[in-house]
Amino acid sequence: MLWSIISWIIVGGLAGWIASMIMGRNAQMGFVANVLAGVVGAFVVGLIVSFLTSDGGGMPEAFSLWGFIAAIIGACLLIWVVSLVRGRGRSRV
Repeated sequence: MLWSIISWIIVGGLAGWIASMIMGRNAQMGFVANVLAGVVGAFVVGLIVSFLTSDGGGMPEAFSLWGFIAAIIGACLLIWVVSLVRGRGRSRV
C-alpha cells in the first residue's frame, strides 16, 4: 500500500507538470500544486472510469501507460476547473 501511494505521488507529479504545460499554467503552478493536480486528477478519472465500466474496472496501475495518460487527463481537467472558478472569482471583485 505504501509503495502504491509513493508511486502515485511520483506519477502524479510528472502528470501534473505535463498537464500544467499543456494548459499553459506551468509558470503559475509550483511543485506541490503539480503533484496535487496529478494525484487528484488521476483519482477523479479513476472514479469516472469505475462508474462508466460495467465490469467494475477501476484505475489502472500508476506505472502503466494508461495510468499515466489518465493522470494527465485528470490533471488537465482539474486545472481547467480551478482556472474557471478562480477566473469567476476575480472578475466579480
